[in-house]
Amino acid sequence: MTAAALQIPGLSEVAKTGALLAMMIVHNLLYPLTGAEGAGPALYYALSAFMFVFGVWVLTAERGWKIAALVVGLAVFVAGIICPLALSPTASLAVYLTSLAHHAIILVVQARYTFARREVLTEVILAATSLYLIIGSMFAAIYGMVLWLDPGGIQAANGAEVQWQQLLYDNHTTLTTVGYGDILPISFHAQSFAAFEAMTGTLYTGRWPRSPTSAWAC
Repeated sequence: MTAAALQIPGLSEVAKTGALLAMMIVHNLLYPLTGAEGAGPALYYALSAFMFVFGVWVLTAERGWKIAALVVGLAVFVAGIICPLALSPTASLAVYLTSLAHHAIILVVQARYTFARREVLTEVILAATSLYLIIGSMFAAIYGMVLWLDPGGIQAANGAEVQWQQLLYDNHTTLTTVGYGDILPISFHAQSFAAFEAMTGTLYTGRWPRSPTSAWAC
């Protein structure tokens, strides 16, 4: 973390990483708004775009990542606004593709911030936790692509059609290996991603390099 990163007076490293984690939690809880009428989708996608742009700007000093986050964040917001209005496969594809790019940018920045630290400080724990949620959220976009390419690739156990809004719930149950079994990967592509996500969730551990004098600090 260098002085070239966005500096907000009074905002510590703990506050930065804690704010991103809090927004990730709210983001997951507000996911049903994507299927709501009125201003619901706009509110959800505004938060989705803002939180990752915020994360990139405060956690890295590299101009390229910051510009990419702004451009892709705007694209996510626009795609999210258009999708419920257009209700077309093309609009859905735009949401999935922009979301994947959006997640990829914050994933790289967040991982570099987390695993480059030499001490396990509070901000590192917060960053590692939000990184876990980011991985889970990214898989929702991946499953969306699978569902877009093969509508029968993911099915509900009761035979009902799987809505893309259910994918965030499904991928978190897969990431945590809870596996309720109410939504099932049917196609080979869906099964391969599900297996990879389950392994990622199981094997996910922070690499916590410790200093000679202090391993934990707040």
